[in-house]
Amino acid sequence: MLQHMPPRIARALICLSFLTFLGAACSETEPTSIPVASPSSASAESTTPEEPALSEEAKMRKDFAKVMSAPELESCFGKRGLVVREPGATPGYTLVMPLNSKKVHLVDLAGEVAHTWETGFAPGGWCYLLDDGSLLYAGRQDHEPKFRGGGIGGAIRRFAPDGTVVWRYDFAEEGRWQHHDLEPLPNGNVLFIAWERKSRDEAVALGRHPDGVGDAGLWPDAVFEVRPTLPVGGEIVWEWHAWDHLVQDVDAAKPNHGRLVDHRGRIDVNAAFEPESKMSDEEKQRIADRAQQMAALGYGGSDAPDPPAADAQDKPKAKDRDKSGDWMHTNAVDYHHELDLIVLSSPELCEIFVIDHSTTTAEAKSSSGGRYGHGGDLLWRWGNPLNYGAGTKADRRLFYQHDPNWLFDTQGEARLIVFNNGGDRPGGDRSSVDELVLPFDATRGFIAEPGVAYGPDAPAWTYESKDTFYSAFISGARRLASGNTLIASGAAGRIFEVTRSGQIVWDYANPLGGDVQPPDHAGKAPRLALFRADRYAPDHPGIQRVLATGG
Repeated sequence: MLQHMPPRIARALICLSFLTFLGAACSETEPTSIPVASPSSASAESTTPEEPALSEEAKMRKDFAKVMSAPELESCFGKRGLVVREPGATPGYTLVMPLNSKKVHLVDLAGEVAHTWETGFAPGGWCYLLDDGSLLYAGRQDHEPKFRGGGIGGAIRRFAPDGTVVWRYDFAEEGRWQHHDLEPLPNGNVLFIAWERKSRDEAVALGRHPDGVGDAGLWPDAVFEVRPTLPVGGEIVWEWHAWDHLVQDVDAAKPNHGRLVDHRGRIDVNAAFEPESKMSDEEKQRIADRAQQMAALGYGGSDAPDPPAADAQDKPKAKDRDKSGDWMHTNAVDYHHELDLIVLSSPELCEIFVIDHSTTTAEAKSSSGGRYGHGGDLLWRWGNPLNYGAGTKADRRLFYQHDPNWLFDTQGEARLIVFNNGGDRPGGDRSSVDELVLPFDATRGFIAEPGVAYGPDAPAWTYESKDTFYSAFISGARRLASGNTLIASGAAGRIFEVTRSGQIVWDYANPLGGDVQPPDHAGKAPRLALFRADRYAPDHPGIQRVLATGG
């Protein structure tokens, strides 16, 4: 499966697989003594002494030395809970949703649990505290799943503070399935992301390279807006489909053919796929080596890559077809209520997109209409201009990113903050949190020159700490009312708050969760890993209502 993926995606998948091994080590709140395996006994005839076998802890430390920062790795073998609390920490309660648990918690600044919801589901996306004290939650529907992968959901629920189900809505069908994220809207409706299954024949007919789609087909993403009907069900009142906004430059006889740079409002159906014939021997070898590493760690089965092979010239050879259909893997949706805009994140494409929510559903299928006049076409995109013919691999700025979300009170500017995971980043793997000022004018909309990559040229603010902060996948960041930034380094289960100058004023190593073992059809993560985190002020109406129930 990895052979048809760009190196950055292969790295992310391998990191995720490696991180599964870390779960046992991260599951203790106190340092754990792990027994050392007995060395193999040498034969009587052997003259060369064998090296002692590594302990399980030593193996883990070795495996993770290049995929997590050293201090975050060390925290997984030590005491968990509150690490730092300085006077500058922003007051409030942090929403903590462990990935391997059916519980969601509010944690105070002292690191104590102030409230817990029992949901009955492992997470299938993120969750939100609403003004009435209820929790909007996306749960993982494990019954007869029709899709597979990290972030799979299907069960949208709203829970009262006492855990009573206020609203139940399922979006888990043969051809479409909710995943990763959802977003409460001011009108009471809910936005959510969903996969849509397209067959291999459908994908190839629309211009996907035949080598870039397997028997699983292609799963382009869609965004739906549902109007809840309490206590069960809802009405879809708006929808947007990536499938309606594609372009391809492979086959002039097929639909949506054109030059990518002339159609920047559309998504290249072959983005992130590179035929083996165009890959360098170095790229092939790097991917083959990583696949071999996975096999050495015991990862096999029908979805595992074949052992690396060689052709007649002893060059690395890739497998013939990728079995995964999760082409975009959209992992975030966020809404700007003043501008009526939606931002989406595709880590597989290493891009974030902005689309117009003011359209009708009919306009959202087209390239005209809506407040900004372009229907459902992309209004702005950033992170990887190679995808629309306005740059090269060297121009990439996002590296498997997560959690872009709008900033408000920005004096008319359109600003975003995003967790940039940073695998395969030039200069070495490292995560950063980046604040972007978008090229937006309230009258003219998004500003761009023909043939030139969208701005900004660089973030307006960045936090990074190369030696102490790195998460290869999951994770997120939120700007707090104080101006500080709350960061979830998801793989290590760490939440910390930094000032504008980068000072850490609150640091928490999550000790919660680990009571759920992920099934085969879902993503794997360390036992105490976190998808994101958020903090709610003490005077937030939802916090007031939850605390009034006695916690």
